[in-house]
Amino acid sequence: MKRKSIRPPNRHALQLAAANRRLNREIVQRRLAEESLKKSERHYGQLLGESRRMQEQLRHLARQILLTQEEERKQISRELHDEIAQTLAGINVYLAALKAEATGSVNGLGRNIARTQRLVEKSVNIVHRFARELRPTVLDDMGLIPALHSFMKGFAKRTHIKIHFTAFAGVEQMNNTKRTVLYRVAQAALNNVSQHAHASRVKVSLQKFPGAVRMEINDDGKSFQVERVLLAKRNKRLGLVGMRERVEMVGGSFSVESAPGKGTTVRAQIPFGSSTTI
Repeated sequence: MKRKSIRPPNRHALQLAAANRRLNREIVQRRLAEESLKKSERHYGQLLGESRRMQEQLRHLARQILLTQEEERKQISRELHDEIAQTLAGINVYLAALKAEATGSVNGLGRNIARTQRLVEKSVNIVHRFARELRPTVLDDMGLIPALHSFMKGFAKRTHIKIHFTAFAGVEQMNNTKRTVLYRVAQAALNNVSQHAHASRVKVSLQKFPGAVRMEINDDGKSFQVERVLLAKRNKRLGLVGMRERVEMVGGSFSVESAPGKGTTVRAQIPFGSSTTI
């Protein structure tokens, strides 16, 4: 009986089997890596979505804070005007009556009352100014353009800075929130000019653009590094951040340009329905 001889495995077959095993391991590793990558992508996608939601929540919160501040300003302004100012005015009336009744024998009484009257009048003027700055009644009663005229007149008188103001009447057709935003931008920008720019002239304009209203405030004062100021932890021009937040709150865009020899230009562009008749 003949025995069958067992041939040793072919070298090529062994190499092929080893290559197959390596390939299978690589396939498994690649699948694991792909699954891990997909999980990472989903995880980062979730984190990105959460970050965006948090940013939107923060923006919504900022808008609510600004709206709440505006309502509080309005209430304080009314109280200052209607209660405190009227009380001081009443005191002044009584002082005037006392002055008229003072006899000639009381030499110092008339002078003291006159001095007190001047102090009361000064207090009334200060209260009126604070009330106008907090929430000018003319903005609600007459509109944006008269409110800006009134503010700029007082600003020019206090600072001796000349202001040239141009506007188009159709801006009054914007809703109250948007008109308030434009008023606050002008107020903050001009306050920055008086405190930091050392300017002598300012141009303020309200222009109609397709689907938008643009406000520009340009001064001839010294320039500054816009990005550095906006990103600074202790911002000397705090109004810039507030202006940008207010404008973005109503879907607008805000920008600042500043260059040596050209001063600073603040721009706020707010959507305005193209269907509105101007």
